[in-house]
Amino acid sequence: MTKSSAPIAAQKSHAATFHGVTRDDPYNWLRADNWQEVMQKPETLDPEIRAYLDAENSYFEEQFGKPTEALQDTIYKEIRGRIKEDDSGIASPDGPFAYNSRMLEGKQYPLIVRTPREGGEETVLLDCNVEAGEGYFGFAGAEHDRSHRYLAWAADRAGSEYYDIVIRDLDTGVDSAEVITETAGSYVWSNDSKSIYYTEYDDNHRPYRIKLHTIGTDQANDPIIFEEKDPGFFVGVGRTLSDKFIVIDAHDHQTSECWLIDAEKGGEARLVAPRLTDREYDIDERDGLLYIRTNADGAEDFKIVTAPVDNPGADNWTDLIAHQQGVLILDSTVIKNHLLRLERYEGLPRIVVRDLRTNKEETVKFDEEAYSLGMSVGYEFDTSVFRLTYASPTTPSRTYDMDLETGTRTLLKEQEVPSGHNPADYETRRLFAKASDGELVPVTVLYRKGTKLDGSAPALLYGYGAYGMSMPSNFSISALSLVDRGFVHATAHIRGGMEKGYRWYVHGRRENKTNTFTDFIAAAEMLIAEGYTSKGRIVAQGGSAGGMLMGAIANLRPDLWGGILAQVPFVDVLNTMLDETLPLTPPEWPEWGNPLASAEDYARIAAYAPYEQVAAKDYPPIFALAGLTDPRVTYWEPAKWVAKLRATKTGDTPIYLKTNMGAGHGGASGRFDRLKETAQCYAFALQVVGADQA
Repeated sequence: MTKSSAPIAAQKSHAATFHGVTRDDPYNWLRADNWQEVMQKPETLDPEIRAYLDAENSYFEEQFGKPTEALQDTIYKEIRGRIKEDDSGIASPDGPFAYNSRMLEGKQYPLIVRTPREGGEETVLLDCNVEAGEGYFGFAGAEHDRSHRYLAWAADRAGSEYYDIVIRDLDTGVDSAEVITETAGSYVWSNDSKSIYYTEYDDNHRPYRIKLHTIGTDQANDPIIFEEKDPGFFVGVGRTLSDKFIVIDAHDHQTSECWLIDAEKGGEARLVAPRLTDREYDIDERDGLLYIRTNADGAEDFKIVTAPVDNPGADNWTDLIAHQQGVLILDSTVIKNHLLRLERYEGLPRIVVRDLRTNKEETVKFDEEAYSLGMSVGYEFDTSVFRLTYASPTTPSRTYDMDLETGTRTLLKEQEVPSGHNPADYETRRLFAKASDGELVPVTVLYRKGTKLDGSAPALLYGYGAYGMSMPSNFSISALSLVDRGFVHATAHIRGGMEKGYRWYVHGRRENKTNTFTDFIAAAEMLIAEGYTSKGRIVAQGGSAGGMLMGAIANLRPDLWGGILAQVPFVDVLNTMLDETLPLTPPEWPEWGNPLASAEDYARIAAYAPYEQVAAKDYPPIFALAGLTDPRVTYWEPAKWVAKLRATKTGDTPIYLKTNMGAGHGGASGRFDRLKETAQCYAFALQVVGADQA
């Protein structure tokens, strides 16, 4: 096939004027006017749009898919060979039972199981492989009730994130004909097992209210418990570990508000503290006292306060864990006698445990240069045990139970790699790149020992940099397929995340957004200067908001990259932020700015938006992936971007668009199908830099 054989999208004038500036968007026609319907019924997509997406998929298959089929299959089998297919989770006790999930060899989805706590036969409560059938199956989890008689489980059948909640009688194993349909996937049982609180979407796919469904009644009559009027706020529902309260939270990216419902008595929701712009808080409860993690009063890296349940307003918040600049409190939870908090200090995580009887503290940390650390508690509040998970780029995940009364740490599980893995064969480094303003950007690097660090190695550089989400330095069975072929695998911990505290996030959002892009470029230049790779040998990878990063760095420094992997990329930022009907637009304004209301925000976003800034220049090879039913990054963003790149760029490098016509933001739903997508991406990375493909 020649270059001219690539699909060329029609151009149809579509002028729009904001703040006195008129822009023409000739590919606006790729946006389906009935997108809400398409999310649930993909077959209703306009035939002209479908024909274009199908043509792109066919072009991708002919130009790349089929020629690299053997390589993709080899990589897929390698990655799959590193998975213990008949794997089990770790049981979590709750009353008379211990609940768990298991994977069966050759199967895509989990089993939900339980065993009597004192020993006995395992019972399969739910086999998701049976429920999934042949199509898409997005499993949103299962929750048993307090009586252990019922299981509520939820699934999305289209990738659009509309979840139906099904109720199963665990005595009979039979699902009720009663289904709570089209929910937002957040739900919780009432304490009396007679009702379920659940979230519901508005017409623009925003979770905006909580309803209460009483088992045995018509869903149409479910009362509204809470409804959010501000389209910029999403709502969710959960419960305190103590089982005393149902918690409703309303939030955007920088502001939150919580409401409490007595889990025993039900009734109206009671406000904890009214929302204040840029104040965040979340809550837990113990013995009539709320434990609140918050950034109130200038606590940029968060602190923990307490307040009486009966009078929880901010005037009654008392500091328990004072704010420390540079020590970011990521998460906290309370069990019977202890407060657990997960912190990040000097770029690395640690767990700090406080005995609430004595206020004595203990810190759990590890000694590798780079690692990830997580903590969790099970179903039970009255316990002295919590669970921690540790991993590093060279070390497979290890899960421990730590008993805070005895001090014992018990290894419960170590991730097995059936095809074999020797951590000593690999090297992990924590490097720092100097950004254009002097900031030091952490970069986690993994490579196989013996790899020549003379600039000859290809590299994959991954980045995200948004919403305060930090990229963990964890173990990846997939990355080994590149590293074992001589790649250096690097993650740039750029601004927009919170790897170096909340300040790191603030300096990568809104008016500071371009720091995210220049930090990533600085990371690439550091890898080149230090001999880890060279210009034109780096494959950049990012997804969603990280896909925006991919589009931006392609425009800013196309010469640096051997190729770009952009997965469900948020590249049409300006047009999306101008479209207030889209699900995420109003909630995203605090993150990016509101170009509808502000000429300054409009100009700033337009100046970096990847789609707007496509220009006549030599771009590297680009592989963009989309999901037709994706409600987060709509399919037309990558479709428009690729169309504009094809029509504008110089040179003859390939541009590929692959749209999953039966999935959404997360791609394929099954664990093995997802591996096939990873193998496809890695085959692209290997091909564009001419690396070893054996």
